[in-house]
Amino acid sequence: MVQESGRGRPRSESARASVLHAVDDLLVEVGYAALTMKGIAERAGVGRQTVYRWWSNKAEVLYEASVIDARQELAVSLTGVPRDDLRAYLDALTGFLAHSHAGAAYRALLGEAQHDEDVAALLASGDVLGESAAAVVAPLLEAGGGDLSPEQATALLIGPVFFHILSGRGPESVDTKKQVEQFLRALAAD
Repeated sequence: MVQESGRGRPRSESARASVLHAVDDLLVEVGYAALTMKGIAERAGVGRQTVYRWWSNKAEVLYEASVIDARQELAVSLTGVPRDDLRAYLDALTGFLAHSHAGAAYRALLGEAQHDEDVAALLASGDVLGESAAAVVAPLLEAGGGDLSPEQATALLIGPVFFHILSGRGPESVDTKKQVEQFLRALAAD
């Protein structure tokens, strides 16, 4: 499939997909500092100009790939049983942050955002973790789960796992059952 951009040559959706598939794999192999637009293009089997037609820099490519994958990896089928749904989400979040190439990309961008204003603005433009957690938290809030805003509730849910993994602790020590119980107590206490 080819999309028209309105200017220049038509854009190939297959070339775009190749770039998005290549970027997080390459990041895992070489690290963020060594990741280049040239390297991304070579790995994807496209010209550098093709990559630059779609994205301005490596952070934009990495962010888009990470968001697409995160939406898939963090999607949880709701059962209607809050404890089960919350635990399934926290298990998915732990796996995403600790084991997924997309999670590695997200972590790399978070690190880069600490000293690069453009990357920080890119991350601030959308909250894929908050969006995914909101799907699990919303039914509890709608059922009268305290006075927390959706943003506060999602932060309360994902914060402990997020901190645990990003501070270098292993995922095997994340107790999602305990995290769910603590979250539900905090929600009820509010």
